[in-house]
Amino acid sequence: MQDISILLAQYGLLLVFANVFLAQLGVPLPAVPMLIVAGALVARGELALVPLIAVTIAASLLGDTPWYIAGRRYGYRVLRTLCRIAIEPDSCVKQTENIFERWGASSLMAAKFIPGFSTVAPPLAGAMRLGVARFMLYSAVSALLWAGASLAAGAFFHAEVEWVLGRLEDMGSGALLVVAGVIGFYVAIKAIERYLLIRFLRMVRIGVEELQQLITQGARPVILDARSSFSRRQDPRHIPGAIPVDIAAPEAHLGAVPPDRDVVVYCS
Repeated sequence: MQDISILLAQYGLLLVFANVFLAQLGVPLPAVPMLIVAGALVARGELALVPLIAVTIAASLLGDTPWYIAGRRYGYRVLRTLCRIAIEPDSCVKQTENIFERWGASSLMAAKFIPGFSTVAPPLAGAMRLGVARFMLYSAVSALLWAGASLAAGAFFHAEVEWVLGRLEDMGSGALLVVAGVIGFYVAIKAIERYLLIRFLRMVRIGVEELQQLITQGARPVILDARSSFSRRQDPRHIPGAIPVDIAAPEAHLGAVPPDRDVVVYCS
């Protein structure tokens, strides 16, 4: 455990900065484990608390700011891009929009605690034209709360963290393989989930030409516009006759629809 402790004590701030910065850029590299280890080192007096928190906030803001700027410049196109590359199938634009619409800009303070929201929230804040000062303030508070919770957990469970580090050192180079294997397994599971979701969506998808053909043939499909109100404001175009719905409760609009009618849903 001695070698790992010395390494973390010497380069802990740099490692935390790099880990948090990459995580906020969207790299699927969890930052919480590193912060928990850093909290254990703070409890042992091997790392200073104030510089550690300052480094974490700075790294978080540096990772969030490019996405915020991209959101202000390119608007909704950035969110669509994130939706395509996000490793979490259920953490795309829709969930983030709902949180933003319900809680407003202050929801940024909880962004770091919500899977998927942490990456999508900055460009969404930019697309919504949230002021730079407010964005930086809310993001800094979010980073402070997030880092504080993780560091506190590491300090409270410092004995358990030391035990884990000791076991990793006993494993030697095999510890790196174990850590890399765990991260690789997590990424692989999420990639498989996303692949299955996209495959399912492709199976049930209908193209624009097919929909136009149904309409011209008199099939009278029921068309549901499942975009959020924010999405509709950003892009007011819509399919004629489409019914705006809350995708969480579509049955409110389908109760009187005959069972032989096709239902077509479109979103962002």
